[in-house]
Amino acid sequence: MALRMSTLFLRTLREDPADAELPGHKLLVRAGYIRRVAPGIYTWLPLGMQVLAKVENIVREEMQRIGSQEVKFPALLPREPYDATGRWDEYGDLLFRLKDRKDADMLLGPTHEEMFCLTVKDMYSSYKDLPLALFQIQNKYRDEARPRAGILRGREFIMKDSYSFDIDAAGLQKAYDAHREAYIRMFNRLGFEYVIVKADSGAMGGSASEEFLAVSPHGEDTFVRDDSGYAANVEAVEVPQAPEVEVTAGPAHVEPTPDTPTIDTLVAALNKDHPRDDGREWTAADTLKNVIVMLVHPDGTREPLAIGLPGDREVDAKRLEVKVAPAEVDAFEEKDFAANPTLSKGYIGPGVLGEEKASGIRYLLDPSVAVGSAWVTGADKHGHHVIDLVHGRDFTADGTIQAAEIREGDASPTGHGTLKLARGIEMGHIFQLGTKYAEALGLKVLDENGKRVTVTMGSYGVGVTRAVGAIAEDNLDDLGLIWPRNVAPADVHVVATGKDEAVFVKAEEIVRELEAAGVEVLFDDRRKVSPGVKFKDSELIGVPTILVVGKGLADGKVELKDRRSGERRDVALAEVVAEVTREITEEPATL
Repeated sequence: MALRMSTLFLRTLREDPADAELPGHKLLVRAGYIRRVAPGIYTWLPLGMQVLAKVENIVREEMQRIGSQEVKFPALLPREPYDATGRWDEYGDLLFRLKDRKDADMLLGPTHEEMFCLTVKDMYSSYKDLPLALFQIQNKYRDEARPRAGILRGREFIMKDSYSFDIDAAGLQKAYDAHREAYIRMFNRLGFEYVIVKADSGAMGGSASEEFLAVSPHGEDTFVRDDSGYAANVEAVEVPQAPEVEVTAGPAHVEPTPDTPTIDTLVAALNKDHPRDDGREWTAADTLKNVIVMLVHPDGTREPLAIGLPGDREVDAKRLEVKVAPAEVDAFEEKDFAANPTLSKGYIGPGVLGEEKASGIRYLLDPSVAVGSAWVTGADKHGHHVIDLVHGRDFTADGTIQAAEIREGDASPTGHGTLKLARGIEMGHIFQLGTKYAEALGLKVLDENGKRVTVTMGSYGVGVTRAVGAIAEDNLDDLGLIWPRNVAPADVHVVATGKDEAVFVKAEEIVRELEAAGVEVLFDDRRKVSPGVKFKDSELIGVPTILVVGKGLADGKVELKDRRSGERRDVALAEVVAEVTREITEEPATL
């Protein structure tokens, strides 16, 4: 049945909503697809439900195509399975927690590894039952600290999560590859530019991990790529350990450097009062910055961590968070300095850092700090720095950490040229989980020899509601949305204009013929709305084909408009159904 705008639950807006920041989010609200209820929580209106259903169907079809079977778990879950895996604590404030009337701890599911694992454990016990792949499309809940970007990052959202269960690593690899190919077909059909990047597994655990990112300047994720085809999320970029260099610096010496608590003030003072013997000016890259942060572990314990890196680099918060997960990163505050009197704020050096040193604070170095290299760094005394402090000769660390920022033009880890930076929206993430969850929950089966072995798992997620947002951000212009054919709320938007009754009668007839031909129709049959408003609404709503029935009817013609190109052409009444059908059927199924 056609969607008739005279009765459709729809109200378009001419002004941008005050709470929307991104172009696509603004248009989704203005065109009547969604409405905000609270930060990160949205109502899906009839037009939005049309698009959402089509996205879900594409996801479902590609999962079923690889033999994955659909299930649906409850969103309201008991605490115990999440205690078994440690995630009741690891999720921290991100978890929606509640109690039932019997005072039992419950949660709203952020993701369902535990439920899938326990269900398979309950039903299967032999290697003959495997391999197995299951998926669901379901609401998830995460109490985001700063929900933003509309449906791209909400507190309630729909996600497709699927899991593979295999007897060994070879089976897991096969399942992973099948899901990867399914995702490629899926995202090709959804109609936005995307890139597959190497990712860090983080708290999820496991080995191989890749993200599918929708390329967008509005994305929260930064990724890199080089000319060889290498692509990675910045969190997953592994900077090679700098090779050891020959020590050429003389003995380390402490010099007064008053009023130099920052790298900029230090470099200025060095060039003024302590010029280099080789005539080159000091730069920030010659200094070793030592940053102290506080790690907050899931059980609430707090642990200081020191990170040493070249002074021309900053610590990347996201890279650091991934490396220390499930701990969270907090600022090292004045009270923490007071509790660690060996630290001289603004002049901290390797002399006191390290688990075996005076501070007892774990000290990790950026891998670019080569053994044998000389640095200017804090002397652990107010107003003083040490010059020519050599790594390996004068100081050591407890290890390395990949936490420094990655920059445009950095050397690629592959050795193929330099890195280019771009931004993207995480749309899908695939993991080789291994046995982490199966081990925690006792998911074992009998192998060919009758021995109980732990099942190995893969995890594969797609943000379904997020996909709608990503498509909107990538398919719009100054007038409104421009939906790809595969997910548009209708195939054609029929607009009846003017006051002549004959126009509406003929438009009704065309709509019935289109429906009979299997065409999905959005019909603007409003009688007391001006043509100008109708045209603006049709451009705002963004159905890819617009059919205008109006003045041309006297000549036996209607106007067919391509919403994407703006191209308009007159079509004879006798040919209109065939022309619309041709446009729909001849358009490529993938973009």
